[in-house]
Amino acid sequence: MDLSHVGELVLSEEQIQQGVAAVAAKLNAEFSDAVIITVVPGGILFTADLVRKLNFDIKMDYISCPHTPGDSNNQSEIVFHHNIPLSGKDVIVIDDAIESGGTMKRLIDHLQANYEVKSLSIATLFVKPGRVDIPVPQYFAIEMENDDLLVGYGLPWQDRLRNVPYVSKLVK
Repeated sequence: MDLSHVGELVLSEEQIQQGVAAVAAKLNAEFSDAVIITVVPGGILFTADLVRKLNFDIKMDYISCPHTPGDSNNQSEIVFHHNIPLSGKDVIVIDDAIESGGTMKRLIDHLQANYEVKSLSIATLFVKPGRVDIPVPQYFAIEMENDDLLVGYGLPWQDRLRNVPYVSKLVK
């Protein structure tokens, strides 16, 4: 694997697992059952780590909206197969991070407009300071100090480096 774009370490594997545990504790305190909707592909790693720490009943589905990280004006198609009924359910949308927040806001708006959910929440490992406002509860472990472009643990650079097990600054 070419790691030439992987720069300064931002979150170690240990810090990530501490963050996963922190988000799981928040969700465990709030929910007795929920539908988990993973934003793919970015949210796969965080979801896999997170759901194994949840102590309530879950059903799982997935949604996608391809975008370029940091692009707050993503207009690509939302693809949601809707395998699990959402009507009257607590729904938690999981992604690795909220960067600009534009894509997540579109996904939340789509789910609110098209499905009669009981509640809608977001769970991510971290959020960035410059993100747009998304008016639903957000459960996260870390608020980053800046909006640096990051790679690893689901975050890509040119559709690569998602499988790096830690988060680092991007070196262009």
